[in-house]
Amino acid sequence: MSTNAPHCTVATVVERQQRYLLVLEERNGRLLYNQPAGHLEAGESLIEAAQRETLEETAWNVQIKSYLGVSLYRAPSNGVTYVRHSFAARAMGFNPELKLDQGIVEAVWLTIDEIEQAKDRLASPLVYRDILQFRENKLYPLEMAQTYIAPVS
Repeated sequence: MSTNAPHCTVATVVERQQRYLLVLEERNGRLLYNQPAGHLEAGESLIEAAQRETLEETAWNVQIKSYLGVSLYRAPSNGVTYVRHSFAARAMGFNPELKLDQGIVEAVWLTIDEIEQAKDRLASPLVYRDILQFRENKLYPLEMAQTYIAPVS
């Protein structure tokens, strides 16, 4: 059993005109589809992290609308355990001047059929599961992902 602490990550489902915003990224010599996702940085809320990661990986500004929930996932590729908070967001605007994060080949808008056809190229099963949850309207209020900051004494 690993003694490493889980990594806290965020992921975002963004739907527009029945297409979902995914990133094509290079991992260990393979091209995989993922949601805009990444690690929580010191000092930011989960919602801020989801907005930042989406912008950095896709050049799309988004408004986080709903909470999809939390998942505990142990990646078979590296044995790392992730505590992943997933959100639903609305695309607000594209910034073509932004350079995408390292490892991201491109941001793409795919239909659910295209995603189903690419299931063997998804970065994790959580990508498809989150999209299905979104499509089933299993959304929770953002208050479930609140940030509490203790007063400095």
